[in-house]
Amino acid sequence: MSPSEALTTTNPYQLSSAQAEQPSLLAAWARLKPFMAGEYSRLGVALFATIISSTTGLLGPMIIARVVDVSIRNGDFAGVLRWSGLLLILFIVGLIATYVQTLLMGKVGRYVLFNLRNGLFTKLQQLPLDFFNQNKAGDLISRINNDTDKVNIFFAQALVQLTANVFFMTGAAIFLVTLNPRLGLAALAPAGAVLVLTKATGSWVKRKNAANLQALGGMSAEIQESVNNFRVIIAFNRVDYFRQQFEKANERNYGAAISAGLASNIYLPIYGLAHNLAQIIVLAYGFYLISAGTATVGALIGFLLYVNSVYMPLRQMAQIWSSFQLAMASLDRISAVFRLEPNLPELPPQPNRPGPVLAFENVQFTYPGSTQSVLHNASFALDAGKTYALVGPTGGGKTTTASLMARLYDPSDGRVLLDGKDIRSATPAERARKIGFILQEPFLFTGSIRDNIVYGNPALEKLSNDELRERLAAKNLLGLLARFEQGLDTAVTVGGVGVSLGQKQLVALIRAVLREPEILVLDEATANIDTVTEQLLEEILRALPASTTKVVIAHRLNTIENADEIFFINAGEITPAGSMHDALELLLHGRRIS
Repeated sequence: MSPSEALTTTNPYQLSSAQAEQPSLLAAWARLKPFMAGEYSRLGVALFATIISSTTGLLGPMIIARVVDVSIRNGDFAGVLRWSGLLLILFIVGLIATYVQTLLMGKVGRYVLFNLRNGLFTKLQQLPLDFFNQNKAGDLISRINNDTDKVNIFFAQALVQLTANVFFMTGAAIFLVTLNPRLGLAALAPAGAVLVLTKATGSWVKRKNAANLQALGGMSAEIQESVNNFRVIIAFNRVDYFRQQFEKANERNYGAAISAGLASNIYLPIYGLAHNLAQIIVLAYGFYLISAGTATVGALIGFLLYVNSVYMPLRQMAQIWSSFQLAMASLDRISAVFRLEPNLPELPPQPNRPGPVLAFENVQFTYPGSTQSVLHNASFALDAGKTYALVGPTGGGKTTTASLMARLYDPSDGRVLLDGKDIRSATPAERARKIGFILQEPFLFTGSIRDNIVYGNPALEKLSNDELRERLAAKNLLGLLARFEQGLDTAVTVGGVGVSLGQKQLVALIRAVLREPEILVLDEATANIDTVTEQLLEEILRALPASTTKVVIAHRLNTIENADEIFFINAGEITPAGSMHDALELLLHGRRIS
């Protein structure tokens, strides 16, 4: 699929609930293998410890049967003590082996959790804006925190028990069939029946767990949205509305959790019934064999112990299987993110060519999931050192045009050229160095004003505060810093609370100007700034290098009156506006017809 086709596909980045395919340990291993590099030695030791632990448990019933049939029957008290001492040694060895396997698998699980979260967060950073426009942040947070933890719990805890139980059950089943094939097969019949039932209902249980995780992610998204917009909620006195929305999300999560819990725990009583049936079969058949003189009491006791060795782990596996289903549903939700590929591919490097610093060639653009084109065959060119203004009615396509300039999106058709070459051939670092983009709604990270100014600029991160102030003074930016009470040390809290929108735009401007971009795009960058500060900004922009190309999107006429060229954007068309008077006429006419 080409980038253009990817953009026009309906919701190509919309994450849905996990697919209810039959879970497989091998499939899960294949998915997790890339995150386990360097941990194979620990896994090997843990597996060896599991074998030792299971072997010590399997030898116990055989020793007990021998003690009953030989030592106790012959009154050999010394023999009972010797065998008891051997049993004690085996149990201690099993205890140590179990501790070692638990410790090592816990470390492996944490390592996998660390790598999973790192890999998932890195993957999110590689995805385009389309992805974040189509998915709620709360659900993504749930996938990073909650879903990865479910995988870790299974991997660090349940997987150890699963491996040990499978080995233990297999060994016990072999002993049962070896000691008495007919009685052994009869004892194992109920186990075979419940395993077939488990296999048949695995997908159903996984669907229930996937729905539960999806509902949990939806509730997280509802909480995140309410918290982020709490000031708006209070301002409009709509606490009741968001309370109702949360109650609905909470009810969905409650219903899904109950359904998943019932599905996951259905195996426990069934496995318990199979265990009881197996004991009844062994007792009835065993007494018959004893009465017929073909079996001993010790052999029957050992046989019952081996039956317990098969069915007690089987009952534990009922819970383990539920954990496995939940982990697989979580892994599906994680894998759904990893399977996504960016729709902004890089082309092979191309040489710069003489001509405009940036140009659109027959650019068309349609947002994903929409059938309405935002731009139609747009073509224009920007020369180095000039100031361009984009004007037009709200919704006409100005911000979309600016986003295409900065390659936040790729055109559905046509090309954007940067220094005469396809912008897709420029690396992200090269593009970020050449194009500065001040968004309409700037965002500040938690920290200080200094942290936000030097963000993404390694050369500035090494400077002291005094050296940074000198750099700001050289760019005529020190006056803007005075708008902050504590200067560079002014604290920025979560979400930028305590810093006005105008101050956020000042920080965004300082950050962009210090990068010395070849093209500076300002999307309503002065909309929330007072007139005095706006005049200071104009002086700063005029002091930029003569080669800097400035693209200004604004509704204030005084912001665009000094532009070298004005483009009028409306209904997907980009038209050279000519003079300020012509632009005003187009703007007024465009508002009447849009």
